[in-house]
Amino acid sequence: MAVLPGDGIGPEVTREAVETLRLIGEIRGFSLDLTTYPFGAEHYLKTKETFPPSALEEMRGQDAILLGAIGDPRLPVGMLERAIISGIRFGLDLYVNLRPIKLFAADLCPIKGKGPKDVDMIVVRENTEDVYAGIGGFLKKGTPDEVSMQQMIFTRKGVERVIRYAFDLARTRAKGKKLTLVDKANAVGAMELWTRAFEEVGREYSDIAKDHAYIDAACMWMVKNPESFDTIVVSNMFGDILTDLGAAIQGGMGIAASGNIHPGKVSMFEPIHGSAPKHAGRNVASPIGSILASQMLLAYLGETEGAEMVEESVAELFATGKLRSAGTDSGVGTREQGDWVRQAAKRRAQSPAKSS
Repeated sequence: MAVLPGDGIGPEVTREAVETLRLIGEIRGFSLDLTTYPFGAEHYLKTKETFPPSALEEMRGQDAILLGAIGDPRLPVGMLERAIISGIRFGLDLYVNLRPIKLFAADLCPIKGKGPKDVDMIVVRENTEDVYAGIGGFLKKGTPDEVSMQQMIFTRKGVERVIRYAFDLARTRAKGKKLTLVDKANAVGAMELWTRAFEEVGREYSDIAKDHAYIDAACMWMVKNPESFDTIVVSNMFGDILTDLGAAIQGGMGIAASGNIHPGKVSMFEPIHGSAPKHAGRNVASPIGSILASQMLLAYLGETEGAEMVEESVAELFATGKLRSAGTDSGVGTREQGDWVRQAAKRRAQSPAKSS
């Protein structure tokens, strides 16, 4: 497994995720062979190296990649993120960004009257096209006549494969076997490709209920009626926005995790929060997002029981009220939160009856 601790709070939260993986390995009978990579702000400031092609080739041979966080205010905005995160996403063709939105306790949710039974959805965000493909540029930069352009790009292959992945995922969901397409085809003509591909691919999935929402309406309904969503498929840019809203609903950025996936190939897992340099080294950042990213990694590699053990251990902390927040103001240190998750996992391993 490749490990990229990265910047800011990245090394701290990644440490807790790796220790949790090691414990699950002891319980379940597997070991970890880790390769840790230094790429990030400190490495760049010392060497002027962002992310060499050789590192990507090495990662191509791993089973999975665990990423901490990338970004530093001492460097131009987005420079490292584009080089490292986008470099891995595009270089390994990780075309699915998978974002579970699951509420573990009602008091984590900012929406009144909503509990865990209401917030349990998963978003399949296309991860390699749209405006993030980087097709664009500047004309007459720095002058009063400056023009900047960035093109929204969709391909039939790219759209269809992520929609098909979402339909297949919806079949595995116990909640409702329902897939909602989110787009803006009424205003963005190019997105008619999404609408048409969804309808055509959907003919092969008669067992899946199909729904559609425009992105602005979807944001409204996610706040008003989160229980109406099960599986969502969405374009790259709109998915970026929608899933951060989802993170807020489930309890904040500190609790949310994601997978960057190419089915059957090496894939990358990460918490969705930033590097938060001002909190680095203070033992206040929650490792829950990173631990849940490791849970997704286990599930992807087929270690289902280990993944369930991690998720159930995290859920226990919030459901019992032992941990009331995944924010930096929780009053519970980074190390302590990680220890609590591992203690809960040990109890589950020792229990003769599996907890639900």
